[in-house]
Amino acid sequence: MGLYESSKRRRVAAAITLASLLALPWLITALDQGFYISFASRVLIFALAATSLNLVIGFGGMISFGHAAFFGTGAYCVAVLAESGIVSAALAWPLTMALTALLALLIGAISLRTRGVYFIMITLAFAQMVFYLVVSLKAWGGDDGLSLVRRSIFGGLDLKDDTTFYFVVLAILALVLVALDRLAHSRFGRVIQSIRENETRMEALGYPVFAYKLVCFVIGGALAGLAGALLVNQSGLASPNLLHWMQSGTLMVMIVLGGVGSVYGGVVGAVLLLLGEEILAEWVPHWPIGLGVLLLAVVLWAPLGIAGLFGWGRSRE
Repeated sequence: MGLYESSKRRRVAAAITLASLLALPWLITALDQGFYISFASRVLIFALAATSLNLVIGFGGMISFGHAAFFGTGAYCVAVLAESGIVSAALAWPLTMALTALLALLIGAISLRTRGVYFIMITLAFAQMVFYLVVSLKAWGGDDGLSLVRRSIFGGLDLKDDTTFYFVVLAILALVLVALDRLAHSRFGRVIQSIRENETRMEALGYPVFAYKLVCFVIGGALAGLAGALLVNQSGLASPNLLHWMQSGTLMVMIVLGGVGSVYGGVVGAVLLLLGEEILAEWVPHWPIGLGVLLLAVVLWAPLGIAGLFGWGRSRE
């Protein structure tokens, strides 16, 4: 049925990657390139955002073009809470996830009554409504966005320090990936992947398909909200661009490059896209052309994405 499969090799590769990421700040500091610690945090945050969308698309089979609504809402929620004096991450980040989960519940409850291209368009419509609502709120900065008063306080850690913030983001991403790996092998994960493969058959077997898909959609929205909360701490600005449909498209490109339906697909895709942009933009004026060629090559010759080439993708029938 094409269910996600675990492998010892994949776990070994994940452990090696984690060890490399733990050593990265010291390597960057040794090279006197402190800027790239903040850049690395940004890559990890977008990896989390792409992973949340991959849960919805790759595991749930719901092609959503409105994921930016949850990503941007998470950023604005933390910025607004900070203006109100709530800067504790232990309070602000869970509240952000709860709010974006509620938003995903409302959007999903309506959108999941449609299928196919209609689902794509209705999620896009909801995201654009949120975008224009935020832009119209001058109290939140309108087109200019809303600046973060100060970074969140995470226990006794000083998140103003880029290295400390990097390790917090890395820890959160690692925990999310472990949780999603467990989710993929749980009864819920097996059911949601089976629904992706043959929804009609699962309905005939008596499974509450709508409820399963809605829960998957809500989890994806909550994780996207968490990514938004981290991003506003990294950049210091909640921008309306985070809510725009092009942001949803960027996240979708990441998971297509990395591997749709792979736990690590979002991470691989985020690294490829953002690192490629950072490197090529310095040398090639029209670097998106190269990205288009790469994306075309992946679609034609690596349908499981780059992660799938290394055996990290979902199994095929």
